[in-house]
Amino acid sequence: MAGTMYFPALLPAFQKEWGISNTEAGWINGIFFAGYALTSPILVSLTDRFNPRRIYLPSALLGAVSMLFFGALASGTWSAALLRLIAGVSLAGTYMPGLRALSDNLSGPKQSRFIVFYTASYGIGTAISVFLAGLLQPSIGWRLGSTLVALGPLAAFVIFSIVIPAGKAHAKPHETLLPLRDLSLVLQKRAVIGYIIGYGAHCWELFGFRSWLVAFLTFCLSLQPIPHFALSPQNIAMIILLMGVPATIFGNEGAMKWDRSRMITLFMIGAGMIGCVIGFASGLHPVAAVGIALVYGMTIMMDSGTLTAGIVAEADEKYRGLTLAVYTFIGFTMAFLAPLCFGVTLDMAGHGVKGWGFAFSLMGIVCIATGMCLNWYFFRKR
Repeated sequence: MAGTMYFPALLPAFQKEWGISNTEAGWINGIFFAGYALTSPILVSLTDRFNPRRIYLPSALLGAVSMLFFGALASGTWSAALLRLIAGVSLAGTYMPGLRALSDNLSGPKQSRFIVFYTASYGIGTAISVFLAGLLQPSIGWRLGSTLVALGPLAAFVIFSIVIPAGKAHAKPHETLLPLRDLSLVLQKRAVIGYIIGYGAHCWELFGFRSWLVAFLTFCLSLQPIPHFALSPQNIAMIILLMGVPATIFGNEGAMKWDRSRMITLFMIGAGMIGCVIGFASGLHPVAAVGIALVYGMTIMMDSGTLTAGIVAEADEKYRGLTLAVYTFIGFTMAFLAPLCFGVTLDMAGHGVKGWGFAFSLMGIVCIATGMCLNWYFFRKR
């Protein structure tokens, strides 16, 4: 995960150096998730046929290559977008295949808890990615920093190859790579559809927020600079992302104790309501704006592990890989659209308090509407 947030963590610097608009920045941010969305249906479905090692290991190497070339070749919108697209493909081949490797070796209550810990590690990885970008860029420059960050995926390759044993294939070799004929079987459960739609809304709000978080914090601090303030926007963002980890775990524990579907809708509507406020709060004292961003980041994450644990529990074991493929495709398609729509809104409304308010509100309204829809139909017990 070391390189996943490298571009958004340094977004203000890239905009200044390359002279790119908010819309172009949104494209570069979003194309990373487009690479994930386009390839995850195939790569995750392959875990129904092959041992996840065969998907994860080459994908980790691809992630290292993307960061090496980003440092060497990125010079504007198109070159940066292409390399971020490749990085997204790498994530598609590591994140959910890694989850499949975990879930194949666990069952019962342990499965739900360990899946949430795994999901929470995504937040830890993104926080470390933001921290590394902010640490390396001022001292050695972003190009050499990108090269050093490539060591992260290489380390993942080594760890995974040692820890995860080689095993037998899950399905017969003659089966198709993406068995779309089984899609109707995956979607025959209303709850499964609900979790997929919920994950789409979750990714819309989460990655819209994360992709523009450092830029938002930079804007807030520029309005009312605090003399001798020790924390950079990247360090503040790292703290916000790290606080999402316990929020993910506690959210799932609450969902296990009470009704999972009800807790998901409550978390989703609550996060959406804060989303409609946070952008307009950028004109407040920076400490207040940062505090709201911290609460928002934690609230967004409360349904993250709960959604993933729910889809794994509901999915037919035979079609778990295909179910996760559909789940991630919808989620990361929305993750691609969110940063782009955010940037377009900023360009249209202006890079001021009003612009940030409208951009964040767009994220929040979708989440509120989805939460209400899930509660009204997909999670309703009949």
